[in-house]
Amino acid sequence: MDLRKLKKLIDLVQESGIAELEVKEGEESVRITRAVGAQQTVFLPSPGMAALPAATAGTPAPAALAAPEAPPVPDGHVVKSPMVGTFYRASTPGGKVFVEVGDSVSVGDVLCIIEAMKLMNEIEADHGGTIKQILAENGQAVEYGQPLFVVG
Repeated sequence: MDLRKLKKLIDLVQESGIAELEVKEGEESVRITRAVGAQQTVFLPSPGMAALPAATAGTPAPAALAAPEAPPVPDGHVVKSPMVGTFYRASTPGGKVFVEVGDSVSVGDVLCIIEAMKLMNEIEADHGGTIKQILAENGQAVEYGQPLFVVG
């Protein structure tokens, strides 16, 4: 693909307001993405939330839309997710869970499984102690760095 075509495609993406464009010509392909600025961010309420009126330019956002406070985490060592994936407490559906609140664990004990890209990754305790709290639900999607367990 020649440089003039690429320049035209970039201009098209900028002018049209679309976030991404992918073009394939034979064996060649190009994907152009542009970052969406904060002024163009759209808030989509989840099904259970009541719709809130949008803040207009120059009007401060209501306090209800301010950054939510993180729930307090009990004292202890927090085991965080090392990857993005799906959290499972047991190796098979309906099987025996790896740990429960109150169980003692040692370094290297399996706490859960995170499925990422069809691979089952065992997450091991990196700190010994007693499971004080399980912070993720079985089958829930988890993010990198998300707290999963509190070990005391």
